[in-house]
Amino acid sequence: MSPDSNDAALDRRDLLKSLAAAGLALPLADTAVVRGEDATPAGRPFANRIVEENQKPGTRDWQLTYVRTVGTNRRRSKLVEGYCGQTSVAAGETLEIFLSTEPAARVTIDVYRLGYYGGLGGRHVTQLGPFDVATQPDPEVGPNRVRECRWSKAAELVIPKDWLSGVYVGKLTCDKHRYQSYIIFIVRDDRRADVLFQCSDNTWQAYNKWPDEYSLYDTDPPVKALNGTTRVSFDRPFAKYPQVVDQPLTVGSGEFLCWEFPLAFWLEQHGYDVTYASNLDTHSRPDGLLRARTFLSVGHDEYWSLEMYRNVERAIQKGVNVAFLSGNSVCFVAPLAPSSDGRPNRTFHRAGRYGGLMEVEKTIMGPFDLEGPNENLLIGARTVNPFNGSGDWIVTRADHWLFAGTGMKNGDRSPGIVGWEFHGDPAAIPGLEVVAQGTTVNGGDREATYTATVYPGPKGNWVFNASTIYWSMGLSTPPGFSPPFAHYGRPQGPDERVQRITANFLAKCGCRAADAADA
Repeated sequence: MSPDSNDAALDRRDLLKSLAAAGLALPLADTAVVRGEDATPAGRPFANRIVEENQKPGTRDWQLTYVRTVGTNRRRSKLVEGYCGQTSVAAGETLEIFLSTEPAARVTIDVYRLGYYGGLGGRHVTQLGPFDVATQPDPEVGPNRVRECRWSKAAELVIPKDWLSGVYVGKLTCDKHRYQSYIIFIVRDDRRADVLFQCSDNTWQAYNKWPDEYSLYDTDPPVKALNGTTRVSFDRPFAKYPQVVDQPLTVGSGEFLCWEFPLAFWLEQHGYDVTYASNLDTHSRPDGLLRARTFLSVGHDEYWSLEMYRNVERAIQKGVNVAFLSGNSVCFVAPLAPSSDGRPNRTFHRAGRYGGLMEVEKTIMGPFDLEGPNENLLIGARTVNPFNGSGDWIVTRADHWLFAGTGMKNGDRSPGIVGWEFHGDPAAIPGLEVVAQGTTVNGGDREATYTATVYPGPKGNWVFNASTIYWSMGLSTPPGFSPPFAHYGRPQGPDERVQRITANFLAKCGCRAADAADA
């Protein structure tokens, strides 16, 4: 295979055979990778609920077909829009749904679970309504520029007991016109699983400009854009995503479809035993991290509370494997705070920089009240300056087990898959190895160095840092996916070597594709 080839995905059985040939034998169903008193308990049967779920009929109708945005920057779907009162809900809990239309209309909500489903990407699970929906008022600008909606509740949904953990979207459709938008929520559970997929919903909200230029990056001069005062609220719809990708399906869905869905699609395609959680779950349910063999930080995972940092750090110490298939992760300290009416964990702000401000950052960031520990002590590397750019992912340790069966040699590369933010400055962690390294170039032709790293945990577990927001784009291209273009660079799409590297890491951590039971 040539260094830059991007062939189709390996068949699952071929993948398993090649892993075995490479010496990465997959564990039996009753074998725990992590040992010791804090280890994930052995003896649990191989969970196959993801395979069963993805055998159900799928559809492409989960996608928005007709989108119309308004405003100076064409980001808001004022004809029909909404948000959920909770980011994460469990079976049996009640999801509150808030909607607005202009003019007043009747709205139907078709709810879909996103996954593989034979390559269609989603399954229709229920229809709600139609509901009579009025035009709801735009919220006033509150202290620190926060915009908190106080809309009348349009609907409630009690999450059925048989809904599998996953990311769900509600497609909003009006009777008066053809235009649509989304609401989005995560269904969580407490079951043991091989893989815990953490959505980066704090970052979705940080970049949300709804109703018009009110993200965590918008401010009033002379306050810096990367300041420590501006607040954002979860009580508002998601506007169309504003950076490096033109993705109409982000109207109402945050950033999930930009950076995270290709990984979820690939994991479910291959039958990995995966469950889903929000940043809020990592923040408030620390013991929930210990039920998984491997925890995943995915895509653009920039805003972490100190509780999130400590909880993941504790999970690593207790033997959980972690993969940062992400970039710009754990960059800013983001304390979660109540809404103005006292509901917990509904607002946050940029309170500090993990690792403290680098000298070059002091002119563009702050002032801040908090400083977190250096994120490279958790990830293996950290966000560096310039903190954006694009480049090739270049192998430096081809003899590492991570590259078994890829055919890659030192200097081989996956083109364009580093971007638009990444990690460098590797930590002095015992046993840490830099497995890929190279140069990025940003729009001003400024260069930076990224480093992908692997280091061992204390109980036979591992931490992998892929060092790019774009990693999942080397895994799959689901329906509706729009590739990014930033700093004059772009990823080329699925790369069988990126797929193999990801599978190698998961196999090393005891996480198996569905066919592994027979391997």
